[in-house]
Amino acid sequence: MMWSYGGGPGWFGWLMTTVAMLAFWGLLVFGGVAVFRNVRRDSGGTRSGGDEAMRLLEERFARGEIDAEEFTRRRELLRSGR
Repeated sequence: MMWSYGGGPGWFGWLMTTVAMLAFWGLLVFGGVAVFRNVRRDSGGTRSGGDEAMRLLEERFARGEIDAEEFTRRRELLRSGR
């Protein structure tokens, strides 16, 4: 005789149940997407970091901050992975 005094949870009970279920599934999907993005980013992180370093080196050379000899030396260091 669980609902003997009110006839059921009422509209507020149904509303709160619906909101709680939507929040649960939303958090579950959000967590899955966050984990997927983090795993995908970690798998290619070193390569994108090297690309970023090369891009910065090329920009410095283009602006004239370093000469051709310095550019070549640093480019080789980046390619060798040191």
